[in-house]
Amino acid sequence: MKCPSCQNYGTRVLDSRPVDEGRATRRRRECEECGYRFTTFEKIEEIPLIVVKKEGTREEFSRDKILRGLIKACEKRPVALKELEDITQGVEKELRGQGISEIKSELIGEMVMDRLAHVDEVAYVRFASVYRQFKDINVFIQELKELINKEKS
Repeated sequence: MKCPSCQNYGTRVLDSRPVDEGRATRRRRECEECGYRFTTFEKIEEIPLIVVKKEGTREEFSRDKILRGLIKACEKRPVALKELEDITQGVEKELRGQGISEIKSELIGEMVMDRLAHVDEVAYVRFASVYRQFKDINVFIQELKELINKEKS
């Protein structure tokens, strides 16, 4: 690492610790030539995930968008924010683990709903009603029946 003070390449690491929930490393360094101390951050460069929407448009994956949808679905429900963050993190981890750069929004929605169904059924139905855009009450009732049948089996 090049010293920002004297441009010498000889530096040593004094301290190293994980930051940003383990996604980056903070290093405190000292120049072996002039003794100047400075901090560097090392972070994994992730390939951006692109979401292909139903109408064919593309946008960058946003974990915040998933979390906002979950928070809205769980409004006035006894679900901790930590649980919603865990769902969001689990979905993102699974998507990145697939090693593909483009993912259909339908798959993301199904992954979120699958996890949410195990946390809170009412929130699941709320999320599904917005995500699946139920056209009438019969489709909504059918979704409830499927949820009840899953519970029984």
